[in-house]
Amino acid sequence: MIKLIIAMCLYKLKFIIFFFFINTISSHSQTNQNFDDSKLEKTLFESNDLLSIKLSYSRKQLKKETNDSTFLDSFLAHKSADSKWDTLRVKIRARGNFRRAKCHFTPVKLKIKKSDAKKTIFKGQKQLKMVLPCVNESSKDDNVIKEYIIYKMFEVVSPYYFSSRLLDIEYSEIKKRRTQVHNFKGLMIEDNSKVAKRLDAKLGKRKYYPQAFDELGAVRHAMFQFMIGNTDFSTVYQHNTKVLFVNKRFFTIPYDFDMAGFVNTSYAVVSQIGNQKLPIDKVIDRYYRGYKHDYKFFQQVREEFIDNKEDLLQIIDDNKLNFIDQKSYKVARVYILDFFKLIGNESTFKKRTYLAALELN
Repeated sequence: MIKLIIAMCLYKLKFIIFFFFINTISSHSQTNQNFDDSKLEKTLFESNDLLSIKLSYSRKQLKKETNDSTFLDSFLAHKSADSKWDTLRVKIRARGNFRRAKCHFTPVKLKIKKSDAKKTIFKGQKQLKMVLPCVNESSKDDNVIKEYIIYKMFEVVSPYYFSSRLLDIEYSEIKKRRTQVHNFKGLMIEDNSKVAKRLDAKLGKRKYYPQAFDELGAVRHAMFQFMIGNTDFSTVYQHNTKVLFVNKRFFTIPYDFDMAGFVNTSYAVVSQIGNQKLPIDKVIDRYYRGYKHDYKFFQQVREEFIDNKEDLLQIIDDNKLNFIDQKSYKVARVYILDFFKLIGNESTFKKRTYLAALELN
């Protein structure tokens, strides 16, 4: 009983220390009262600069005690453009299905009060999704960087996308007897409701048949998934995709790319359709999972990708220095170059995409 009381006291003491640390930082940062609006730096998704943040919470408590409606109170410290640390109160909960159940570091959903975010880079962001490395291994940072690159590449391909920001995270994991500090890369992802508001769209909330989607947009989305080697999605059931109703048409926005061949995580597995495994052996093998459409849409999308080749490669190059292992950067770049080699031959392109869609459907 005495040991239990001591453990509980130590656990509470860590929260008190973190609270004191956060307030110490805040006392040296700008406050809402003396903040000059004319000096306000770019908001969260207006910049592509690496954003440094600090978080502290119990990983086990997050998994066990949070759900869609239950959050934990916490703080988020972030480094501003003038290298000062600012803080704001946040509520956090675990998110995701596979990653929540299987990952060492669970993805997080953040809730921020409007009044707390008003004078910060988080202005206008009431809720945010945060992606953390799944497995605590040497490749964890490079995997996150590659997933970030995918989000940025989709901005080139489609006008309908989730905004994202690359993070440099210092995470203090609160345990019973000690606090363990982890440093890794992460992502901030725009919330579903926010992207709908930004695009003047409505979120789809049910099953949609393939014929419901804008045909050009559907082929464009499926081709992008083919480019990054991702088969872990479903537009019909909204698995790793969100449906938007824009200008009287339905479009899909993809997310969660850790199973893609481009990322090639250690835990990635080939997807299944029902109980049937897809006819590929490894996630790095490309397999087109789009539905059948008139070939004219495939031709148009092929031309779009070829036209955008340099812009897509530039996104990889822009993140070269963020990679821990430069070999990982080179492999990622070659993977995309192989896609362009494939679509460069129209006969091969037609066989691997249009004709593959006919066979699948």
